[in-house]
Amino acid sequence: MAERNQLFFIILTSVFIAGCGTLPLARGPGAPKARAPVGNTVATVTAPSETAGTPARDTDMLFHALAAAGADYRRGGKSYQSGFDCSGLVAFVYREAYGLALPHNTQAQSQMGDAIGTSDLQPGDLVFFNTQRMPFSHVGIYLGDGRFIHAPKQGAVVRTESLRARYWATRFDGARRIMPMVVTADYPVPPKKPVATYP
Repeated sequence: MAERNQLFFIILTSVFIAGCGTLPLARGPGAPKARAPVGNTVATVTAPSETAGTPARDTDMLFHALAAAGADYRRGGKSYQSGFDCSGLVAFVYREAYGLALPHNTQAQSQMGDAIGTSDLQPGDLVFFNTQRMPFSHVGIYLGDGRFIHAPKQGAVVRTESLRARYWATRFDGARRIMPMVVTADYPVPPKKPVATYP
């Protein structure tokens, strides 16, 4: 387990150091604004208030997501061997980390879980974008610190990006949180030990 955690932190550190050639995070009030998918309402993509000591929902999920970095984009792909498309990456990570069978479809994934605001984003949440002139046509997994991982397009590889990069901020459609279900059996209370009485 210690080796796995060490590998996770090495991968995480190398991904953030590499930066994947994205624009730097915009700080302060001049951050780009995101267009809402319906009407002409505009919402600002702000950095979530991540307090120190707030644990990630599941280290395994982030481990699987970051381990996919560098895998080829492949339309319909859903494994390290075949490559990934955006919804295939999400389905793979949730299956491996939680045993959840999510649909391999961005529109269907956008209907699952609970909608959350950008200020409430936590690592493992799904972030959606309008990249094909169609709402919720692209999805990624939020990593924290304003960054997400996704399978962008044909000819590219799975990589991290900044939510504040102009391209993504202007196409942001919203975020959703899919919590794994905890199944508990409702066992009856065991009967009390019978008391023997003697005449």
